[in-house]
Amino acid sequence: MNEKASVSKELNAKHSKILEGLLKQPENRECADCRSKAPRWASVNLGIFICMQCSGIHRSLGVHISKVRSTTLDTWLPEQVAFMQSMGNERSNDYWEANLPPNYDRSENERFIRAKYVEKKWVSKKATQPTTKPSEKSSNFHKSMESGTRSGIRSKTRKLSLEEEIFTNHIAQIAPPAGRTRWGSLDLNKISPPEKGPPFTGCNTSLNKGNATTDLFHLPYVQDAKPRRSIASSSYYSSWATFE
Repeated sequence: MNEKASVSKELNAKHSKILEGLLKQPENRECADCRSKAPRWASVNLGIFICMQCSGIHRSLGVHISKVRSTTLDTWLPEQVAFMQSMGNERSNDYWEANLPPNYDRSENERFIRAKYVEKKWVSKKATQPTTKPSEKSSNFHKSMESGTRSGIRSKTRKLSLEEEIFTNHIAQIAPPAGRTRWGSLDLNKISPPEKGPPFTGCNTSLNKGNATTDLFHLPYVQDAKPRRSIASSSYYSSWATFE
């Protein structure tokens, strides 16, 4: 998820007012590199405000050197605003221009900016490079901005409807336990063939001649050894012989 999407309109408006106030401070009224008036861009990882021309040069350095944002057009994260509050042009240049000769020629902006931030030609040998970790004051401000206590923003949570709550409870009940799969796989190699029983010897067609009440309808059908036509034909001709 994009972090900028989590910034609400109210929080973004609050950030714009803070940045506008920082730009009115005396040390931030000029570009940190070329000294031009009214800068409207910033490097969020260096903590400086710069003009539009220098912002294009900063973009060419790569995001590993400088991350450029507009103070009026882009969406800022709370930690970025907090770092800009803790730094500013004066504190940043105390490190990057510590050994810069007085009245140094800044006319060649690109060459000057590359020597300043890429080659680190005039950095302070005693101090460490400022990082994006905010100070204790800015950290407290960052926490208050996230919780919404200073801006009056309340976290909005939508309650589930009755249908959604019933559906959620139903899904939780039918869900399989952890560590168990819902469907098992069938391994055909593990299926054993059926056990062989005694050979089929046919139905028992013998009738008990002494039992005259045998139910013939429940006996299996067995084809007689002699064809029926021969039996019927012999009875037919014998009956006609008696009639004659």
